[in-house]
Amino acid sequence: MKLSCLYATVAALGFAPFGQAASNELDKSVAALRAVGGEGQGNTAAGRALQRLAKGGAGTLPALLAGMDGANPFAANYLRGAVEVIAGNTLAEGGELPLVELGEFLLNRSHDAKPRALAFELIRRVDAEAAEQLIPGLLGDPSVDLRREAVARLLGQAEGLAKAGNKPASVLLYRQALDAARDLDQIKSISGALRELGRKVNLTRHFGFLVDWQMAGPFHNKDRAGFESVFGPEKNAELSASYDGMDGKVKWQGYSTGDEYGMVDFNKPYGDLKEVTGYAQTEFVSGIDRPAELRLGCKNAWKIWLNGELIFGRDEYHRGMRIDQYKLPVQLKKGGNTILVKACQNEQVEDWTVQWQFQLRVCDATGTAIRSGTKKNREVATQ
Repeated sequence: MKLSCLYATVAALGFAPFGQAASNELDKSVAALRAVGGEGQGNTAAGRALQRLAKGGAGTLPALLAGMDGANPFAANYLRGAVEVIAGNTLAEGGELPLVELGEFLLNRSHDAKPRALAFELIRRVDAEAAEQLIPGLLGDPSVDLRREAVARLLGQAEGLAKAGNKPASVLLYRQALDAARDLDQIKSISGALRELGRKVNLTRHFGFLVDWQMAGPFHNKDRAGFESVFGPEKNAELSASYDGMDGKVKWQGYSTGDEYGMVDFNKPYGDLKEVTGYAQTEFVSGIDRPAELRLGCKNAWKIWLNGELIFGRDEYHRGMRIDQYKLPVQLKKGGNTILVKACQNEQVEDWTVQWQFQLRVCDATGTAIRSGTKKNREVATQ
């Protein structure tokens, strides 16, 4: 069900208040919405649940937001629809939203990013001043949407300082904003402003994008079967190995990207191909055993292995891309760590489906880059 249709359906149910719904009834209703799936799965039960929720009040909003944690996209749409309509009707009838509870939900970073961002939207709707006071604390937030708010505020302050002639303070605020920014438009704006102020900006190093790779391909992705297919590099990733590719034998070949944002582009060595699969691998040298995150941006289907262990994968195509789009917690070992990336290109031919690429960086949980050591560092680390 489209989200706009969902809002209309819920709104049409009416909101005759009868007091706070019993906790077990609320739990059952949320569970019914979370059970919604594709192709109409659970829609009938969800419709009944919406009717029950419609009789509740604004006090149910925190529970509905919490219900979005870990929900699939269909269920999340239903829950968001319930939140939006309950909040809208409450305000239209002169009621109040539970500002403190919404704020506590927002500040609890154990909740998912999207419901937390929705809680912030509700707070701003009823108390813009309170929302404004919360924004500085969102600068290092795991939610990219919330972090964007804080970065935008810093950009405005930095621009004001530059216009007032206080260039040193302006540079410092721009640098702070760059550390936090994850959206490409903001990063470009910040780096452009810093360069106009005479400062050098090395975005590749700043974010720690991995730029030196070995690539193998192309392999097939006919009928999008490549994602599940196990090609040679998944069995033996030794750089001396050769494999049966789509058009004959393939070997690993060196590739270094000069892209400022670390874009590894399979189209460069192989051409603008369709229905294909490619692999890229690199070695990351860590000075110690430590937790870290692999942060990937990719609009193709992909899988990632670390030291031969599959970390994660996503079988979807051309649904957008951003820096730190996917955050994958890993444990690095002292010395060399092999990272293997699989990227599948599908059959679509529109201009916006040409990209067969990814960007990857290694960082800590705060997003601060962890930089790979040199070959000499690796030799010392493994002694």
